[in-house]
Amino acid sequence: MSKAFTRETDGAEDDDEIGQPALPAGGKNYITTHGYVRLRTELLDLIDNERPKIVESVHWAASNGDRSENGDYLYGKKRLREIDRRIRFLTKRLEIAEVVDPAVHHGNDQVFFGATVTYADAAGVERTVTIQGVDEADNLQGQVSWVSPVARALLKAKEGDVVRLQSPQGVQDIEVLEVTYPAPGPAQS
Repeated sequence: MSKAFTRETDGAEDDDEIGQPALPAGGKNYITTHGYVRLRTELLDLIDNERPKIVESVHWAASNGDRSENGDYLYGKKRLREIDRRIRFLTKRLEIAEVVDPAVHHGNDQVFFGATVTYADAAGVERTVTIQGVDEADNLQGQVSWVSPVARALLKAKEGDVVRLQSPQGVQDIEVLEVTYPAPGPAQS
């Protein structure tokens, strides 16, 4: 079959990871120090460990002869494309990353990036979220991306403020009950 009839691409148009949130157009990629280190560690592991293993496996499989029916070769090539796509994605995200240390706001009662905020809705249900970077937020851990609707509503609010949250269920008022930041670590030399 001619490649013209397949959906494969040779370009970099598929660099954005499927399932990864997009950054706002022209926006910055705010990230905590911990998140930056985690992404950089993943990138270096892919480059130094994972990719060389797969390249070696593909080389071995290719030396076995007929590549069209060689499962090891076909799987290895597919895995290599996935790794290369992830490497491009991580490289782009780290290049535009703006590392923010939330500890600089320690003791502040206003919501900025990195804050852990406890808020209550009109029914009195309390929730606690930590505002983090797009690439590091994990809803299961109570972390929300700074571009999420709840974070956008909370940013710049102070303890005691009531803000409007636009959600799929409609507009609701939420009250900021508590704002905390991590304590500054020891001075680094």
